[in-house]
Amino acid sequence: GSLLFFLFSAEEEGILSKETACDYTQGKWVPDKMGPLYNGTTCGTIKDGQNCMSHGRPDLGFLYWRWQPQECQLPRFDPNEFLQFFADRHIAFVGDSMARNQLESLVCMVSSVSPPNLVYKNGDDDNKFRRWHFASHNASVSIYWSPFLVKGVEKSKNGPDHNELYLDRIDERWGKDLDGIDTIVLSIGHWFLHPAVYLDDGKVLGCHYCPGLNHTEIGFYDVLRKAVRTTLNTISDRRGDGIDVILTTFSPSHFEGDWDKFGACPKTEPYGEGEKLLEGMDADMRKIEVEEVESARLGIGGNQKKVRLEALDVTRLSLMRPDGHPGPYMYPFPFANGVGERVQNDCVHWCLPGPVDTWNQILLQVIKRLRRQ
Repeated sequence: GSLLFFLFSAEEEGILSKETACDYTQGKWVPDKMGPLYNGTTCGTIKDGQNCMSHGRPDLGFLYWRWQPQECQLPRFDPNEFLQFFADRHIAFVGDSMARNQLESLVCMVSSVSPPNLVYKNGDDDNKFRRWHFASHNASVSIYWSPFLVKGVEKSKNGPDHNELYLDRIDERWGKDLDGIDTIVLSIGHWFLHPAVYLDDGKVLGCHYCPGLNHTEIGFYDVLRKAVRTTLNTISDRRGDGIDVILTTFSPSHFEGDWDKFGACPKTEPYGEGEKLLEGMDADMRKIEVEEVESARLGIGGNQKKVRLEALDVTRLSLMRPDGHPGPYMYPFPFANGVGERVQNDCVHWCLPGPVDTWNQILLQVIKRLRRQ
């Protein structure tokens, strides 16, 4: 009898711990007949280059998978529930084009039940600074372009031909609005691979890939770490009155061979269990981001009730989806005149609808958990 009792109480314990913290990182992609909440025409906010359906992608099997965590169920995204959680609140996505990819997915999913009004835009450049308002619940969703989170000068035709990062201060393009944000979703990574010079407290620390400049090559891992640390510390310092901070981890690309040749990301199904390991740079980028969230959580100590931090760990589940990128369908009907010698491919960003919808499915669960705490 005692063994049975032990099993039974372990079962109950398990149910309790699952309720508080399902580990969404471990799992597999399983076929799903339901498909997405929106498509290439029902949602008006999809960035043109990610609208794979309307650009004529012939295989639509990539839309019919769902992520199945090992130990728990991941509920479907419920747009009404999301709006209830964000009634009279403001969620902002801050970062690079992955932040934007995630934001556009979210706006599409929510707009399946409530029309979004574009209430702010700065410039015509591809959803870099925008805000939508869902009048039904007075909920606001914003995007802030900030590919380093910290202050940066992006390389340009008229400026330097490398990026310049100021690692000791955040980018005030989003920082100045922090007081009006209830939940902030951060997402960076890919821009740290570009040539750059790094400054801290006005002094040059070194650079990444800057031949011709007399600076020490220091790589980008420590720099990514410092940028995330500066960001989390600054948010916590400025928002002692309460904010939810969620860091979406690095999302791997899937180039095979040359990016401008036919078939650069040719897969049409997810990788199976054990077929692809999380390793190398993808693993390192993720690890740094997860570690910095943990250490910031310890650092804010008693302030934890006010500033709640969570990593939205999508690296592995995204790695398993080589089929989810636009590839050549970043442009409309790329093979209308046959296959040319050069074919531009996007194996970095994600089709919408597509795997990013799952990031937001998990995001909603993370937000529910943070609110319950």
